[in-house]
Amino acid sequence: MVGAEELATAATVVSNQSFSVVSLFTQASWVVKAIIILLLGCSFWSWTIIFAKWTFLSKLKKQADKFEDSFWNSGSIDAFFDNINSKSEDPFVAVFVTGMREWRRAKKKARSAISGISIEDRVIRMMRVAVNREIDYIEQHLVFLATVGSTAPFVGLFGTVWGIINSFESIGISQNTNLTAVAPGIAEALFATALGLIVTIPAVVAYNKISGEINRYQNRLDAFVDEFSAIISRQMEDTEE
Repeated sequence: MVGAEELATAATVVSNQSFSVVSLFTQASWVVKAIIILLLGCSFWSWTIIFAKWTFLSKLKKQADKFEDSFWNSGSIDAFFDNINSKSEDPFVAVFVTGMREWRRAKKKARSAISGISIEDRVIRMMRVAVNREIDYIEQHLVFLATVGSTAPFVGLFGTVWGIINSFESIGISQNTNLTAVAPGIAEALFATALGLIVTIPAVVAYNKISGEINRYQNRLDAFVDEFSAIISRQMEDTEE
């Protein structure tokens, strides 16, 4: 059995060892260091995407409110289109401009060449394409958050396994099972596990939140397309009368 003096000596050695984040990194093996650097890089890029997307979505919502207020108070979609800035980066403007250009192009054609129903369908189809294109742009880099959220725990787990292996190697080399041989490797393992969770949790939460906001924004765009469809449908009915 291990004597009281040996336990006290081991405890003293372990207490003298530094288990700060910096010390754990500098004392870790090169494999664990590489894992830590990788996880820190993923965390930095994840937070960059989170702040960028959140700021961008807030801007889009304000632009959407302004566009819809101007659109419904304009009285005429033709007058509104003539005064709008077609180069605006607002997705609502891009979708509206796409629909109006197709609508005006179709109206210039002879009635015998194209029916009213096919005109409306073609306009709406072009607007749906524009919506999908804008949503694809908004979702750029979002897949990175999903990838980090699903893989970071396993990367941290790999560091955990490697740290435990180092602990067993220390035991085998020193032929000693006291804390001085086991503690450094276990500390590395726990640090890698904790860092993996620290990287994963914000990425998963942010991905779900941002995805929900994008879905709501897309529903808003789809609703506008349906409203625009109803407007041009009424205009065609008035023309036929």
